[in-house]
Amino acid sequence: MSRDANPFPKRALEQEQNEILQQVENWLEIPMLLLSFVWLALFVVELIWGLSPLLDALGITIWIVFILDFGLELFLAPRKGIYLKQNWLSVISLMLPALRVLRVVKVVRAFQTARAVRGLQLLRVMTRANSGMRALAASFTRRGFGYVVGLTAVITLLGAAGMFAFEREAANSTLTDFGAALWWTAMVMTTMGADYFPQTPEGRILCFLLALYAFAVFGYVTATLATFFVGRDAENPDAEVAGTKAIAELQAEIAALRTELQMLLKQKQEK
Repeated sequence: MSRDANPFPKRALEQEQNEILQQVENWLEIPMLLLSFVWLALFVVELIWGLSPLLDALGITIWIVFILDFGLELFLAPRKGIYLKQNWLSVISLMLPALRVLRVVKVVRAFQTARAVRGLQLLRVMTRANSGMRALAASFTRRGFGYVVGLTAVITLLGAAGMFAFEREAANSTLTDFGAALWWTAMVMTTMGADYFPQTPEGRILCFLLALYAFAVFGYVTATLATFFVGRDAENPDAEVAGTKAIAELQAEIAALRTELQMLLKQKQEK
């Protein structure tokens, strides 16, 4: 009896917690959105030029705010295991800055070799890209063409900063400044390619991920443009493509013919 009676109050409590969580997310949406873009910009600056003490303190402050926000949402989430599973990349992105802040710990010092640092930077690029996706998704009510354009811009900047950080000291590297890295990344994103091939393992992995994203976005943009032009042709009554308006008119004519036939059959039966 107790097992059958318990689920109803539990479901009501979970629904109330979900409503409170949604309300808190709506209240914090705009401030956290702005902080997300600032955090992304600081990360790009860190990869390219390094952070001044003031910018470093600003980044740590934003990181602490993100931790508090995530902790609050986790506390309000009715099913914390599911919430953590859905936001595991966010958990990693919040844990990674600790490896840079807590350098006094001996365990963290093991990560200070050149290759380990580049590996951590690659992981940070990936997690920050995920943060950029979440921020852009929150700023667009519908994930349409504008969302893809904004996301591509964020991925291009992060990818260029990452490639510059990984490849600037590589042998025979042509990505010796951020402008060259940005140009190279833009060529990859447009699927045109470039002459330079990454030398470091981290640069090659990032190049592969950028190429995969570019391939997917190229297909999306092609389909969007095709839909746009087909839609314009469909609105033209002289075009060969039948649009929604033409199909609706045809359906209306068929319905009128069906009604007229039924009336004729009825008159014939009455006679």
